[in-house]
Amino acid sequence: MAIIKKKEIKNMAKEELEKRLLELRIELIRVRAQKSSKTAGTKTKEIKRTIARILTRIKQKDLESLKQGEKKK
Repeated sequence: MAIIKKKEIKNMAKEELEKRLLELRIELIRVRAQKSSKTAGTKTKEIKRTIARILTRIKQKDLESLKQGEKKK
């Protein structure tokens, strides 16, 4: 679940991005609770990167919508 390709993120709607963001944050909490496993560190890193990508894309979509709103005026 943690790995989502950049192309997939780019094509998602804002609502779907927010849904995935929530799912990833929950998964991150679960992985942190399983600290005993060696792969937990790698998985945590992947999840954090994906969360950052999603947050960046959401911010870009917000800025695009603001720019379009200004052009209409």
